[in-house]
Amino acid sequence: MAAVTGAEMRSLELAVIQAGHSEEKLLDAAGKALGVAIGRHFPHPGTAIGYLGKGHNAGDTLVALRVLLDRFGWKISVRNAFPSHELAPLTAKKMAEMAEMGELACLCDAPCPLEIDGPLILLDGLVGLRGDGPLREPLAKLAAEMEWLRQYAGARVAAVDVPSGVDPDSGIAAPGAVVADATFMIGNAKVGLLFGHAASVTGALVLVEVDLLTSSNHGKYELITPRGFTLGRGPRVFDFHKGMAGRVSILAGSECYTGAAVLAAKGAICGGAGLVTLWVPKAVQHLVAAKSPAEAIVRGVDHPLEVLSLPCDALVVGCGLGELDSVWTSELLELIGQTACPMVVDADALNVVARSALGIGIFSANHVLTPHPGEFARLTPDLIDLPREEAARRLVERTPATLLLKGCRSIVTRHGQPLWSNPTGTPAMATGGQGDLLAGVIGAFLASGGSTIEAAALAAWVCGRAAEIAMNQRDFSEESLTPTDSSSFIGAALRDWKGAIR
Repeated sequence: MAAVTGAEMRSLELAVIQAGHSEEKLLDAAGKALGVAIGRHFPHPGTAIGYLGKGHNAGDTLVALRVLLDRFGWKISVRNAFPSHELAPLTAKKMAEMAEMGELACLCDAPCPLEIDGPLILLDGLVGLRGDGPLREPLAKLAAEMEWLRQYAGARVAAVDVPSGVDPDSGIAAPGAVVADATFMIGNAKVGLLFGHAASVTGALVLVEVDLLTSSNHGKYELITPRGFTLGRGPRVFDFHKGMAGRVSILAGSECYTGAAVLAAKGAICGGAGLVTLWVPKAVQHLVAAKSPAEAIVRGVDHPLEVLSLPCDALVVGCGLGELDSVWTSELLELIGQTACPMVVDADALNVVARSALGIGIFSANHVLTPHPGEFARLTPDLIDLPREEAARRLVERTPATLLLKGCRSIVTRHGQPLWSNPTGTPAMATGGQGDLLAGVIGAFLASGGSTIEAAALAAWVCGRAAEIAMNQRDFSEESLTPTDSSSFIGAALRDWKGAIR
């Protein structure tokens, strides 16, 4: 789904109003969808406080609070930056309606954390798309209050459409801008919020679809959403069997990195592959077999090309292979360059390619490249000073392969395609092994018949969503979550994808 600029979003809103829909109808539709999205994203009811400015962004927040109260059982209150007579007329109307029903507490001072019941969510409704530059008082004071509660009282901030003080077109945050843990973009993704440099202030990105406002156009920057892809959406036919799910072969592991091979296999299994064969150096076969999922077949090899002794529908190569001797290096390059089936090239396989004379010229349209920033820099050292979005675009101009550039806002693209940004994920994923799990999941989606770009995009979304779901369990924290933990929720993430829940 294409991202839009602030001006394009305002034009969409104006067109809807000119078509005969009232501003109130538009605000109610946006606010209700927003409330549902926030309630789903934060599934444990607690206390929600709306931080309100003057405009319709505050009106959306008020309608969302009503949904959180009525549908999800949250306690609600507001912190007003301005008195009621200074509010936009429609926002003032929504405030009066809730006040008349006795459902809304207006806080005169900052909330006391010791008096809060359950999780504390702060809804940033201070400034919408029309905000310009640094926040001025009294908005700046409330933004600082939200950040204090976020840092020291366990609060989480949900930005309405765009974090206040962040430019929706550039993603640049003004001094004192709101820092959000999740940004709920209404109608369409905002192009500046997709950029990697914006991630530290936007948090996770959640698209709030509003039929009246959602554009079906495509553009240079797109958001990975269930609405934009068909892979993984429909049910399997009832007589489905493992042969139809695809066979994944994984060449991975070494004495130091047995876990990488195990996690890749786990990813392929949880991603739905019908048969997973894990090929590892013979010296570590028994070590890996002892750790591997019972469903994986573990085979030892002396050389990489032995992987081709069994048929497969997708290959995953590179996870935890470590430093390779000249024979393994030569055969691995041959395997990558001459194998026609879909292939994920990850980690140490990318490093081998980067050191070879062939470089990225070895790749073809059947390859999915999954570098982290360091591996990307080794592949294309001349691009390291560019913004990551521009660097990704330049790389795929040089190769027909699909690129999944990992990071907190992973990018998926190939030549002639938009830059697809992944909205899911959490800082809890900053643990070694998440990339190995991801590589296996991509392999499963390739083996099921997905195109390289579909498989990469869906896998990025699912792995990020699995970590989000895990973090909603009370057993995990940002510090404690492991890739093994995340793998247990890949099934739940796939269900969310099928149902377009997030």
